[in-house]
Amino acid sequence: MLGLDVCEFGGQVLELLWLTMCYRGILADKKDLYIEEEEDDRNLGYTAPVQKSLEEIQALDKDDESLVKYKQTLLGKATLLADPSVQNVQVTRLTLLCDEAPRPLTMDLTEVSDQKDKKTISIKEGVTFRLKIDFKVNGEIVSGLRYHHKMFRKGIIVDKQTYMAGSFGPKEEEQEFITPVEEAANGVMNRGHYQVKSCLKDDDKNVNLSWEWSLEINKDWIE
Repeated sequence: MLGLDVCEFGGQVLELLWLTMCYRGILADKKDLYIEEEEDDRNLGYTAPVQKSLEEIQALDKDDESLVKYKQTLLGKATLLADPSVQNVQVTRLTLLCDEAPRPLTMDLTEVSDQKDKKTISIKEGVTFRLKIDFKVNGEIVSGLRYHHKMFRKGIIVDKQTYMAGSFGPKEEEQEFITPVEEAANGVMNRGHYQVKSCLKDDDKNVNLSWEWSLEINKDWIE
């Protein structure tokens, strides 16, 4: 890489490590969103890249000390000896972020197998909020992580959303994805119980987690 100026070197580094960069696609018009995978990719303007394993990425320019250090900074203390019995992407929590909320609105997702006990989050009508999803990547880079979301009221779909979270390398600590700002429905006709079906998928069409929960919209906060 001798003879390259700083800009050229930086461009090549970013190209080599594109899988680790977090692409956050914010969708402007959620009316056009659809939950099916093929439609999702068209709406996002996203084409899945050619997959590279963590081992392949780590092997790139392994004799270049400065590049190796840069990759270590981005990938953290990743190891290729991760336990194969552990799911590569483990989703741990969903949090509803709202400055007006009187208390934390967090949902534990480490045990969601029993769908008979669906978790509920209650909010005040008309408030703005965002969803934060915490997860761990354990062994290999996950590419094109997407959050899918359908909301039902009395069995009828009233909202659909798809957000691109990005691509993430394995790290010892948890990582997170935060959606753009949403606004809760307002008015007496919109108060009540909503059923939500959520899932996190990736470019390999892995369903990293699929879960159901409930959103209660009330006139005021429930203490």
